[in-house]
Amino acid sequence: MTTNRVVLTTTDSADEAERLGRVLVDARLAACVQIGGPVRSVFRWEGAVSVEPEWQLWLKTDASRVDDLTARLVAEHTYDVPEVLVLPVVGGHGPYVTWVTEEVTRPQDG
Repeated sequence: MTTNRVVLTTTDSADEAERLGRVLVDARLAACVQIGGPVRSVFRWEGAVSVEPEWQLWLKTDASRVDDLTARLVAEHTYDVPEVLVLPVVGGHGPYVTWVTEEVTRPQDG
């Protein structure tokens, strides 16, 4: 078991997904962000079922940074109620999981 976490979110455009990814990596809240999309999301919002294209972000971080990452993600996000799901990482390639933790726990540059 590692202390790494994967945080999932979605947004409405590739540009917004990249902006969020850059903000979170620059702030050392995520070691890396992978963006996939478009995906089709089916959801009920304000009483109606919608089908919309979205871009999914997979944010890699450490458990010690999840609360700060979540707060910054919600503050930066354009959605009223953004998806923020935190998944535990139960294993992985040792050097990679170490790199994730080191990236988000070292002091910010500059």
